[in-house]
Formats: sequence, structure tokens, C-alpha cells
Amino acid sequence: MRDVRMKGFAERADVEEVQDFLGVQIRPLASEAVDLLSCVGRVLAEEVRAEVDVPGFARSAMDGYAVCGEDTFGASAYDPIALSVLGEALPGKPFAGRVERGNAVRVMTGAPIPAGADAVVMAEVCEERKGVVEISEAVAPHKNIGAIGEDIRVGDLVLRAGRRLRPQDAGLLASIGVSAPTCVRRPRVQLVITGDELLPAGSQPEGPRIVDSNSVVVRSLVARDGGELLPFEILPDRPEIISDALRDADADVVIVTGGSSVGTEDHAPRLVAELGSLDFHGISMRPSSPTGVGRIEGRLVFLLPGNPVSCLCAYEFFAGPSLRALGGRSREWPHRRVRLPLARKISSAVGRTDYVRIAVESGKVIPIATSGASILSSTVRADGCVIVPRELEGMAEGAEVEVLLYDDEIPEEVAP
Repeated sequence: MRDVRMKGFAERADVEEVQDFLGVQIRPLASEAVDLLSCVGRVLAEEVRAEVDVPGFARSAMDGYAVCGEDTFGASAYDPIALSVLGEALPGKPFAGRVERGNAVRVMTGAPIPAGADAVVMAEVCEERKGVVEISEAVAPHKNIGAIGEDIRVGDLVLRAGRRLRPQDAGLLASIGVSAPTCVRRPRVQLVITGDELLPAGSQPEGPRIVDSNSVVVRSLVARDGGELLPFEILPDRPEIISDALRDADADVVIVTGGSSVGTEDHAPRLVAELGSLDFHGISMRPSSPTGVGRIEGRLVFLLPGNPVSCLCAYEFFAGPSLRALGGRSREWPHRRVRLPLARKISSAVGRTDYVRIAVESGKVIPIATSGASILSSTVRADGCVIVPRELEGMAEGAEVEVLLYDDEIPEEVAP
């Protein structure tokens, strides 16, 4: 491998080339049983079919009286029908007897329908006195009864493999007695933070030393993308210590932030090449051109630049999609997308992919006027970003562009 420290990149790969490479390398991880209470957000590895009916018994759809429907025919407010009340059925406490003609059983919503009854009269049209209920409205047989299997039948395909489970999906699994659905394993991520100049997050900057902000951003992005972050600490710029971290056997993915460029203390690229393969180093994009991608003993290694915006950008293009794919999710960026006109042009260069931070004002897209890869505050001021593909030399004022929004909620200026 050519040592690029203090020499620069002789050539850079296209973003699409790196993305295609990663698409070939990655397959979803093995599956595991996941506790039902922890499964939301996980991806099903196997389809789920019901082994029971839901409901498993005929149940009342409302509070009222279980009756034989024919007994109520002709009932009206002026000529109510009177039936003897035999007892009561509650949820989980069925009425033990049988309802014969001329009788009724008081029922609550969700209670089992007593044997012999075929309808429920709602409480609002009934009046009970001394063991007799007067019914002032007729009800047809099967009315106000939830039938066996009304929701789910035995053998129904309930959820397909590949589905990312939502809260209501977990509820459905609970309703059919699934205690531990089989899901794709979450990718384990080793975060390698390097830099003698770094102080731990939560510290105060002092002198020439700066506070590590990249780990704060990356750990949240890893959680968003379904990864499990392993314990980490800031490492000094010493090759032997960085080498040990790169070989962590517990990790499925290693993400290095800092030490990925061409400076004398940028050891990570050389170490990845020595320990495995450095498949890419230097990508034709702005920011994040010093990004690298490699492999060590089957684990993907992402070398993200130390500059905060470059780190964010490189993660979104390469590490994030890879983590999602390993966990069974879509590689697509998990951002809400809208199309809006540009308030002013965006300049770029043919052959380079640009990640442009933007604000949205009065329904128009305004590029944020900074190209500095270290200006993290620009991502805070931004509502999202616009990606300029490498085949374009820019985007003209007034052109409609696709905006990837940072927030789940659409800004008021964007909302229809």
C-alpha cells in the first residue's frame, strides 16, 4: 500500500463505487430470539403465522345483555320485551349456565358470550328491575358479538420476514402468544476515537485541546441505525494501541473517527492495510474526501475524518447504510424527503459528490454559506442537506431539488 501521509491522494474513488462495494460485501447478520418487550425496532428474520384464533371465544362487543335475538323481535320504547336476568358474565369470568328462550345474562365488553345466547342488546336500550330486564329495541342474531377468529385465524400470516417491528406489531405478537420473535441480530460496533488533542465529552475545552464531539454524534447515529455500541474510550495516537482496538473480535463493524487522513499521526489507514485490506482511501466527495473503507478478519472498518461535518457526512454515506443492512433494514437514508426550489445556486464540480447543508425559508432551499468541514454548528443551523451527484457541476437558482431533512417533523415552512 502506498503511504499517503504528508503526500496526499494520487486518486480518489467515486462515491458510487464505494457504495456498490459495500452492497456486495454486506448480508444481514444471523438471527436470534428477542424478548417481546425488547423487540420494537428490530427486524423479523422469520415470518410469523398464528397458532391460535384471536379472539379464541365469542365475546361481547359492548356492555349490555346476552340474549336469544328472536326474543327481542317487536320490542320498542312503547312495548318493551321483558326477560329474566340469570346472572352476569365479566371479562375472564364467564357465566356458567345456559341462556334459554325468555332469559338474559348481563355482560360487559369483552366477556364470553354465554352458551345459548346469539346476540347482545346494548345497555342503553335496557332497564333492569328486580331480576327482570326490559328491552326497548330489537337486536338481530349475531349482533354485537365478536366471533371466534374475527381478528386473526389459526394459520394466518401475521407478519412477514424483513419487517421492522413497530409498537403495534409487538402488541399483535403478544395477542397470539409469541414471547420471543426471531429477529436479525443487531450489529455490534466498536468505536475507535483517536487523538492526543481530545478531551472526553462533557469536558471544558482548554488551551490547544478540544472536546470530543464525534463520539456523541456517532453513538446516536449508531443507535438510530439499529447498532449496538460496545464500550470505548479515547485512544492516544499510538499505533500499537490503535492496532489492538482495530482487532476487537467482539465487533461486527469498526468505526474510526480521526486519524484517517494524510498527516503524520494518521496511523489508522496503514494499520488497516497491515491487519487486513484497505479497500478505499480517498473518495471524490466534499466534505469527507479522506474517508477510508477496509476489512479486518471479516469485519468492515470505516475510517471517518476527524472534522465533525466530514465525520457526519461519511457516516451517512457509508457506515450508516452498512449498519442498517447488517441489521436487516433498508440501506436507504432514514430521512424524510421533500422537493423544493433553490433560492440560490449551488456550485459543485463534475466528478465530485457534494453534501450541502441547507436551510428552508419561505418554502425555498438556502445553501448555508460555509464549506468548512469543522463547522459543526452549520449542521445545527441546517434543516437538512442536498446531495449534488458527481455528474453535475452544480444546481441552478430556482431548480427543484430533493432535500433530506434532519428532523422527523417537517419545518413549518415546508409543511403543506
